[in-house]
Order: sequence, then structure tokens, then C-alpha cells
Amino acid sequence: MTTIRGDWLLAPATQAVFDAVEATGHQGYFVGGCVRNALLDEPVADIDMATAATPDAVSAAAEDAGLKVVPTGIEHGTVTVVSGGIPHEITTFRRDVETDGRHADVAFSTSMEDDAARRDFTMNALYADRHGTVTDPVGGLPDLELRQVRFIGDAEARIAEDYLRILRFFRFHAWYGDVAAGLDADGLAACAATADGLEQLSAERIGAEMAKLLSAPDPSPAVAAMAQAGILTRVMPGADAKALPILVHLEDGKDPNMARRVACLGGEELKERWRLSKAVATEITLLRDLIGAETGLAEIAYRHGADTAWDVALLRGALFEQPLTEGMQREIAAGEGLVFPVKAADLMPDFSGPALGAKLQELEARWIASGFTLTKAELLG
Repeated sequence: MTTIRGDWLLAPATQAVFDAVEATGHQGYFVGGCVRNALLDEPVADIDMATAATPDAVSAAAEDAGLKVVPTGIEHGTVTVVSGGIPHEITTFRRDVETDGRHADVAFSTSMEDDAARRDFTMNALYADRHGTVTDPVGGLPDLELRQVRFIGDAEARIAEDYLRILRFFRFHAWYGDVAAGLDADGLAACAATADGLEQLSAERIGAEMAKLLSAPDPSPAVAAMAQAGILTRVMPGADAKALPILVHLEDGKDPNMARRVACLGGEELKERWRLSKAVATEITLLRDLIGAETGLAEIAYRHGADTAWDVALLRGALFEQPLTEGMQREIAAGEGLVFPVKAADLMPDFSGPALGAKLQELEARWIASGFTLTKAELLG
């Protein structure tokens, strides 16, 4: 018998939710990521539950118990019960009636097996009761032990239910897969065969999934497999994955910055293709512009901050195969937080309009070229 443990599982607030669900006459189960992560000794962030009870029954029982109910996904059979300030997303067992590759029409079910069969990967179809005893309807435990991301049943059929599962396959491998064992061959072949379906997905869904993938500790094996399967070019045209493993190595386990990794991969029109925020898109563009510029790290630190300068150092190291040196850190520190000592008022009234701006730029360039050592008096003298 496999069991999970954790303070989150036994928390009185969460056990109170189980009490409410059981008041409907049905049992509640933890499901999905919280069970998977607990078995992997990974942090549990979200608590998802499943039950044969209908959303209306769950809502009524929770309200009777004095718990807050939010109908977050009522059309899909999901309500969120807030207990002790902790959200518990509770979904009624479901079976798919019809799917179109973007969303599914579902019917409620009283069968855990029906519910498990419509999930994506075996490692995500693990259930646990309120005491932590695990139920495994589709053989997810052996796959989880091997860290093998495997589709439930027929891989192409699972993907056809929601084409985002193509990208999720690579994302879950990046986070949970065994790199040495590689990706599941049947799953990889199914992703390649159904890749046309990615065209049906919204830019927001693609962007969110790629952001999660690229935030993994080391996404490079998964991204390389995406490239080989012809998936990467569909969601990131123009991207080249060869420098990403070098970048990850240079990062040395620190700060898996998604924008930096996107800048390393390249790609065209990602702001529109992924619906990136203006801030993230601007950051990516700045990094790409600075990679090949002659601007030194000290000047980058002065103009854009030390974090951006270090990002550029990492990217230049990865893309141009240049080693990182201790001198780079000193160079960045030399430019960080400095303030140009000359102000416009110092040049007036001798200069005005465009001539004033040009003179300020000239003096600033001299100051930077001096290693930021020239004083205000020396610049104005």
C-alpha cells in the first residue's frame, strides 16, 4: 500500500473540506499534482480534489459547514472551497462526451476509473484519500517511480482531446522526467504526428505553457526533443536550441530566467505568438540587442542594471562559447548604480536644444570610456 504524508494533507482546514464532501454521501480524494509531488518529495503548491458528488452537492455541504465556496469552473464541474484561507479545487468525476482539441464536453460520473481515463499522463492520475492512501487506476505509480511521462491509453487520442497536451508532454518531462531514460517513444511519436493541432490553440495558452517549460531547472533536453520532433519550430519559428544547454550549464542552477532563455533560443514575433506582456517582450528584445553589441558589461550595468549585465554575460558565453571570468563580475560591479555627474543645467546656457543633448551624450561617452573615473570638473573643464 502506497501512502503520502505531509503537513498540508493533515491540516485541520483541509480535513474540514473532506468532512464537508463526505457529508454528501461520497468520498473525496486528493488528485493530480499534489499527489504526484508528495510522492516525489517535491513542494505541494495547489490542492486539487475529486469526488463523485456533484458541484451543487459539494457547494451546499461546504456552505452548511461554514466554508466559502467559489464557483471557479462550475461549467466543468469544479468549485473552489476555501478553508482556513486555503483554496481547495474540487471537481466532480467526469467522462468526456465530445472534444474538439481545445476543450471537452463532459458528463459527470460516479467512477474514478472514468475520471482517470480522461486525464493526460499516468503520473497525473493518482488519487489519495484523506489519510494519504494512494489509488492508482491507470498504472501511474511505476511510471512515476521511473520518472517516465506517459500518456494514458492511446497517446494520439489523449492529445486530440486537447492539443496543449503536446506542449505539456515536454513540460512535464522537463520538470519530472528522467533525462537519462529520455522521453517516452510512443508519446514523442504521437506529438510529432498530431503537431498540426497546435494551430488550434490560443496564443495565451501556448505562451503560458512555454513559460512553465522554460522555467524548469534544465529544460534543454525537452526543448531539444521538441526541435527534433518538429514541435519547436511551430511554436517558436526561427528558434535554435543548440546553445540552451550551454546557457543552463553557465547558470549553474541559479535563477532560471525565462526571458534570458528565450533570448538564447531566438524565435520570431513571440510577443504576438505567445501574448507576452510588454515588460517581458521588452526584456527579451533588450537582451537580444545587447548580445551582439560592442557595449561592455560595465556600461550595460550602468544603463540597465547588474542583472541585465549578467544576463548578457551568460548569453554571450552560451552563444559565442566564451568562458565566464571573475573579471566580468568586477566589470559589472564597476558600472552598477553609478550616476552620470553632469546635468543639463551644467551646460546651460552655452548649449540648448539638440546641441545640449548631443553635448551630454559626448560627455557621457567620455566618462564611460574612462572607466567612469572622470570627475564632473574634468568633464566640464
